[in-house]
Amino acid sequence: MSLWSRDIEDIARKIVADFTERGLLIATAESCTAGLIAGAITEISGSSNVFDRGFVTYSNEAKREMIGVANATLKAHGAVSRPTAIEMAEGAIGNSAANISVAVTGIAGPGGGSEEKPVGLVHLAAARRGHETLHREMRYGDIGRSAVRLATVRTALEMLIELSEAD
Repeated sequence: MSLWSRDIEDIARKIVADFTERGLLIATAESCTAGLIAGAITEISGSSNVFDRGFVTYSNEAKREMIGVANATLKAHGAVSRPTAIEMAEGAIGNSAANISVAVTGIAGPGGGSEEKPVGLVHLAAARRGHETLHREMRYGDIGRSAVRLATVRTALEMLIELSEAD
């Protein structure tokens, strides 16, 4: 029995198989999902072949200290922003043996949103050495904390696949 829905488990299984075949290592940098992406990948047998490490960087301090997000970025754009997500993904690569990473930062709710940054807003970034960093801004809406987090996991896993197939 898996902790994950069938679709998330299927995507994670594809990642483990494909990344093993390609010799790719993964790092994650997670804020609003707090390790769920890493958990989905490591639920799959054989994930130790492809998963290097995960950074749970829930606080701004953790983002700065663990993966090198610039204080100036956080001050100018906030934690939930495109620049922060990109620096998180690139910082995960720079602070690991991985050659591909995914990062997420968002507002899962139920509180914490604003008109500019509503509940359900999530910024995701995926980085790969030698490639342009991908970014997605998702507006899942106020669908509930768990639903926002699970939708984010699914999108992050899909981004890993997309970037792994880029050559």
